[in-house]
Amino acid sequence: MTSENPADDELSALGPILNEYREVEAQMSAPQTLADPSLMRKVGRRYAELGRIKAAADRFTAARDDLGAARELADEDSSFAEEIPALENELDNAHDALMTILAPRDPEDALDTILEIKAGEGGEESALFASDLARMYARYAETQGWSVTELSATHTELGGYKDITLAIRAKGTPAPDQGVWAHLKFEGGVHRVQRVPVTESQGRIHTSAAGVFVMPEIEDEGEIVIDPNDLRIDVYRSSGPGGQSVNTTDSAVRITHLPSGIVVSMQNEKSQLQNKEAALRVLASRLAAEARARKEEEASAQRRSQVRTVDRSERIRTYNFPENRITDHRTGYKAHNLDQVLAGALTDVIASLQEVDEAERLASAANG
Repeated sequence: MTSENPADDELSALGPILNEYREVEAQMSAPQTLADPSLMRKVGRRYAELGRIKAAADRFTAARDDLGAARELADEDSSFAEEIPALENELDNAHDALMTILAPRDPEDALDTILEIKAGEGGEESALFASDLARMYARYAETQGWSVTELSATHTELGGYKDITLAIRAKGTPAPDQGVWAHLKFEGGVHRVQRVPVTESQGRIHTSAAGVFVMPEIEDEGEIVIDPNDLRIDVYRSSGPGGQSVNTTDSAVRITHLPSGIVVSMQNEKSQLQNKEAALRVLASRLAAEARARKEEEASAQRRSQVRTVDRSERIRTYNFPENRITDHRTGYKAHNLDQVLAGALTDVIASLQEVDEAERLASAANG
């Protein structure tokens, strides 16, 4: 863009969006919205998203008007001419910010996330690494002000996890770029660790891995219809580390979705009903994630983000303890602060992935 062309056509194209902003603003205070927490959250999220677009449009309009006024007055007062370069720069920056916000983005970015971690090859060492990853994500979530709920976990004798499922949720109604899914959607894949296991007596470095699967949490269970006839539900007693029983009743629930083969187990809640409801929420999110993956696969001929299309079975990141190094193999990001990353300092790693994703979205928007 040049400052000689303030792109009035782009502003006029925002008309429908700004009209929707006013409609959603009115909907926020409607009695039916206030009476329905789920609807209020959904409407509030859209209001926050549209509000950012309106703010960017207002900034662009103000910069355009200020520059126009300065140019008109420059012939009469040289002080206005001196302001023109700075005003041109502000108009360019406002335009870039507006285009970034308007670039197509994942409609689920603002959603909360369910994150599953499963130990892979490597036995107890892999299970311990799975617990390290779970702790890393929990601490990162804390730095973002998100809540973390453990939905289910299968422990090992040394304190690792054969598998663990976490629900990570934002507070309030975040803008899309601040949503949990916007940050954690790149984490799915195989995470490899290189270190000396606690079970290794010779001090040799071993390589093992854990799998991470992330999916946006379904807000409206009606979005995914699950036929009760497609489910096999088993109940059993909850167990803790080492397999000992932690409950005297059959409160744990295992749900098998027969058509897909997906199995979800829940045991952390106190009642069988609560565990069943939690398991159904996770099942709905997993089915939605699979449907999404199929849709993306069908659209594989179209241009897609290299970050978003990485196959889940591929190794995406290596955690090298001897060198205190973390490497993301998709973006080439590398840093020697593994200890800090495992303590929750994931911001730079995730930012490197978001930058690639944003560049792809902007390129896609520019190409129509």
